[in-house]
Amino acid sequence: MRQVINFAVLRSVLAASTMLATPAFAQDVLQDATKPVPAESQTPAAQAAPTPDAAPATEAAPAPATPQSDIVVTGSRIISSGFTAPTPTQVLSAESIAKNAQPNVFTTVAQLPSLQGSTGATVGANGTSTGVQGLSALSLRGLQPIRTLTLIDGQRVVGANVTGVADVSLFPQLLIERVDVVTGGASASYGSDAVGGVVNFVTNTRFTGFKANLQSGISTYGDDGNYTVQAAVGKSLFNDRLHLIGSGEYSHEDGIGSAGFGVGSNPDGSGPGGRNWLVSRNLINRGITNDGGPQYLDRSFTQANNTALYGLITAGPLQGTAFDVNGNPRQFEYGSNGVPLKDANGNVLGCYNGVCEGGDRSGNVTNANSLKSTITRLSGYGRIGFDIDPDNELYTTVNVARVTTGNIPNVGSAQFGNLTLQCANPYVPTSIQEACAANGITQFRYGVDNAIFPNSISVRTEREQYRFVAGAKGKIQAFGGDWRYDAYYQHGTGITDITVRDIPLMPRYNAAIQAVRAPDGSITCANPAAVASGCVPLNIIGGQTPSAAALAYILPGNGPYQHTRQTQDVASFSVSGEPLQLPAGALSVAFGSEYRHEFYQVNADPYGNGVVTSGAYDAQYPSDPLLNPQGGNWYAGNYRDGRGAYSVYESFLEVNAPLFNSDGVGKANLNAAGRATNYSTSGTVYTWKVGATWDTPVDGIRFRGVTSRDIRAPNLSELFAAPVTSNRTGTTDPFNPGRTLTVLQTTTGNTALRPEVARNTEFGVILSRPSWAPRLNISVDYYRIKIKSAIAALDAQTQINLCFAGVTFTCNSFDISDPNNASVTVQPFNFASIFTDGFDIEASYQVPLSGIGLPGQASLRGLATHVKNFVSDRGLPNTIPIQGAGVNLGQGATPSWKVLAVQDWTTDLFSMTLQERWISAGVISNEYIVCQTNCPVSTIDHPTIDRNHLDSAFYVDISASYKFTDAVQGYVKVDNMFNKDAATVPSDITNPGLYDVVGRAFRVGMRANF
Repeated sequence: MRQVINFAVLRSVLAASTMLATPAFAQDVLQDATKPVPAESQTPAAQAAPTPDAAPATEAAPAPATPQSDIVVTGSRIISSGFTAPTPTQVLSAESIAKNAQPNVFTTVAQLPSLQGSTGATVGANGTSTGVQGLSALSLRGLQPIRTLTLIDGQRVVGANVTGVADVSLFPQLLIERVDVVTGGASASYGSDAVGGVVNFVTNTRFTGFKANLQSGISTYGDDGNYTVQAAVGKSLFNDRLHLIGSGEYSHEDGIGSAGFGVGSNPDGSGPGGRNWLVSRNLINRGITNDGGPQYLDRSFTQANNTALYGLITAGPLQGTAFDVNGNPRQFEYGSNGVPLKDANGNVLGCYNGVCEGGDRSGNVTNANSLKSTITRLSGYGRIGFDIDPDNELYTTVNVARVTTGNIPNVGSAQFGNLTLQCANPYVPTSIQEACAANGITQFRYGVDNAIFPNSISVRTEREQYRFVAGAKGKIQAFGGDWRYDAYYQHGTGITDITVRDIPLMPRYNAAIQAVRAPDGSITCANPAAVASGCVPLNIIGGQTPSAAALAYILPGNGPYQHTRQTQDVASFSVSGEPLQLPAGALSVAFGSEYRHEFYQVNADPYGNGVVTSGAYDAQYPSDPLLNPQGGNWYAGNYRDGRGAYSVYESFLEVNAPLFNSDGVGKANLNAAGRATNYSTSGTVYTWKVGATWDTPVDGIRFRGVTSRDIRAPNLSELFAAPVTSNRTGTTDPFNPGRTLTVLQTTTGNTALRPEVARNTEFGVILSRPSWAPRLNISVDYYRIKIKSAIAALDAQTQINLCFAGVTFTCNSFDISDPNNASVTVQPFNFASIFTDGFDIEASYQVPLSGIGLPGQASLRGLATHVKNFVSDRGLPNTIPIQGAGVNLGQGATPSWKVLAVQDWTTDLFSMTLQERWISAGVISNEYIVCQTNCPVSTIDHPTIDRNHLDSAFYVDISASYKFTDAVQGYVKVDNMFNKDAATVPSDITNPGLYDVVGRAFRVGMRANF
C-alpha cells in the first residue's frame, strides 16, 4: 500500500482533458501518462508517492493524456486548482489492492484501521435470519455499515440488504483504480448515511487494452479453497471519441464448514480443520452478588446442563439421566462436580444458570456453526462513453452481478430443557417408566440436541444486482470561466433470496415427539388432529435415525424462504465553477440537486409469515391444522412479508473561499457547505459543514479542521419491516434464578422513526515533504462524533434484564410468565446516543535503494487508529452509558488500537511486500469490576468478574511478484504467515471482524496486462 493520504488538492484542468479534473496521485495510480504537470499543481500526496522508477520526488509527476477518474470523493464537491479539502482522506491504489491479492477487494479495504465493524464472509455465519451472511459491507469508526456511505464513481448503489447497505463484492473489481476513504462526516456534500464517512470506489473509465487475473488459494488446514478468474477489455474508436470497456469475473471461496457436535469442547484440535483455539468459552453467572466472590466466572470448555447429544432429563426426580446412542439410560456428567438438585427448576449444585465447566461436552453446539461462509461471485460490467467534443462526454454503464453464500448456523435444532415428555411414551425405556412410577410422576422435562437429524440446518443466500446509469459530464464556458457539470440517472434493482433447509416445523415436531400406543399396538402420535394431518411419530431418546416419513413430516423440503426486491432510482445534477477572483485566489462554488426513490418488498413462505385462512397456502406449503396461521412455525428463519418506500428531494451548495496566500503567513482556505433534504417519511432536515486548511509558512506544516452536522435517515427495514420471529435459546430469567428460557423474539419496524443527527468534528496537523525530509509524510488527526436520536433496539435478554432492574419502559415488551410460551417484541426507537472520539495517524516514506547498491525503491507506510471513547447511551431511566472503547467482543467492536503497516520493495522485475496487522488487547466489557476475593456487591451496571481480558492479535502477511514479460506477472501471497490463532471470546464463536479465523492462507496467481 504505497499510496499516502490524499489531501484532496485537485490539479488544474488540462486543455486536452475530456473529463473533470482528477487529483495528481502517484504514478502507480495514474497510468499511461504522457503529459507533464507543473510541480506546483501537485498534491503533497502525489509528490510523496512515486513508483520505484518514477522521477525524484522534487520533480513533476507525469499526468495522463485524459483523466482516468471522473468523480473524486474528497469530502468535498469543489473542483478547483489548488483546492485542499479539510476532511482527511485515505487512499488505496490499484497497485496496493493487487499486491494484497485477496479474492474480494472488500477484505483489503476492511483492513484499514479506520474501518471497524465491517461484515463479510466470516461475519454472520452463525445466523439463520440475519440476512448478512457473506455480505461485504464496510463500516467506518465502528458505527456499523448503515452509517457509512459506500459509492462507486461518486454515485450511490442500490442496497444488497433490507438495511440499504451496498455489497462491495458486486462491484467490477478488476477495473477499480483506487479507493478513497473519507474519514469524516460528509452528509452536506454527499447526503444521508455519511455519518462515519464515505468509501468511494473509483473505476478506470478510460481503460484500453486487455488485462486478466487468475488466482487460487487454500488454508494451511486444507480448507477454504478458493479461486478467482477476472478479465477486462477496453477499446477506443473513432479518433479516441468512443470508449468501450467491459469486465467479468468469477470467484469462489469454499469457506470453513461446521465441525459438528462438541466442537471446541476438547483441547485436541476438535475445531474445524484442527483449529484447537476454538474452545467453548462462557461467562458463568453464579447468580450470587454479595458473598465476596465475583458474580461471573470466565471459563473455557464449558457446556450447557439442560441438553445432551442424545437426550437428557433436566428437572425433577430423574434429573441427570441421559441416554446413549442406543437409547440406554446413563448418568450425565455435569462437570464442575455438579450435583443435580432434582427440583422443578432443574438446578444443579456447582453449575450456574444452565452452564457447567467440563463434564460431558460431546453435545456442545455453541461453536458448531460455519466458521466462514462459502461465497461465489459472478459479475459483469460494461461502460460506453462518447465524447461529444474534447470537453464533454455522454456515457452509460451496466453492472450485473450475483453473489451466493452458504453457511450452517446450527447443527441440531437443539432444545434446551424446554420439552415435556410423558412417562408413558412408548419410546421411553422401560427402566425410566418404572422410575417414573416409583417417584410418582407422569412426565418429565427434557433437553436434546436433535443429533438424530441427518443434516444440519443450512442457509443459502443469493444476492443479485442490476444497476444501470446514463449520464453526461464535462465543462462549458459561461460567465467568463469554466463550469463543470455532472448529471446522471441511475436505476438499480437488488434481489435477495434466502433459503433455509433441514430445519424443523416446531408444531409438527412437538406433535411427533408425543407418541402413544395405538389399539393395534403400533406407535402413533398422541394428537388425533395431528394423526389426521399425516403426523409420523419421532423418537428423540437416543440416536436412532428417524424414518424417511418422519423426516419428511418434520423437515419438509420446502423450508423457510425470503424473497426481497429493492429498487433505487436516482436523478442527480451538480455544477462546479469559479465565479470570481478574490485577492487570495479564485472563489469556488459547487451546487446541485438530487432526487432519490427507494422501494422494497419482501415475500416470505406462509409457514413463517402466516396466512389468514388455510386456503391461502399454496401447493408447496399445504395447509395443516397444527400450524399457527399467524406464522412463526419454524425453529428459526420465520420471515415475514413487508413492503415500503420513501422519496428524497435534496439540494446542496458548497463554497471554498481562499482567505490569504502569501509567503509571510502561508495559504488558507475556508470551506463551507449546506444541504436541505426532504424525506417523504419524516420531513425536511438540514446538514452543513464548515472547515478550513492552513498551509503555514513553516516548512512542510499544514493544519486542517472541519465540523459538520450529518444525518442518517432510517432505512426501509427500520421503517417498514413486518414482524419477524426467531427463537432465542439460552435466555436467562432473572425473576427466577437458575431458569433458562427459549424465547420467541418478534422484531418489527417503526414508521415513526426520525433521522439520526450527528455532530462530527476533526482537526489535524500534517507534515508533508519538508525540505529536511523530502520523502516523508506524517499526519495526525483527532476525530469526534456525537450521534443523537440514534435508532436502536434492545434485544430480548436486555429488555428482560432492564425490567428486572426497574426500567419499566421495557416491561410491556415481553411475557415470560409461561416458560413454554415466552415471547419478546423488539422494535427500533430514536432513544439512544453514541459518542466516539480518537486519533488517526498515518505516515509514509519512500526512498530509492540505489544508494546502497540495490535496484528499485523501498516504500514504508503505516496507519493507526486509536479509539479513546465509544460510548453508547440507551437513553432510558436507570441505565448508564456503556463505554465500548477497548472492548474486543461483538461484531462492532472497537479495540483501543488498530494498526496496519506495509513495507514494499519494488523493482522493474519483481516486488516484495511485508504487511503487519495488529489490534491491541481488550476486555469483555469496561463495566465489569475484576476481583477474586473481597469483591464489592455486584450490580446490573457494574457486575463483578474474575477475569476481563481478550487477547491482542498480531498478523504478518507477505507477498511477492515477478514479471516474466512486460505484460505477464506471477505472484504469491501468504496471509497470517505464522498461523497466529484467533482469540476465543465468551458466549460467541469469536470476533471475525477483528481476529483471523482462517489461519495461515496461501494464494498463487498470474496477472496479464496488454
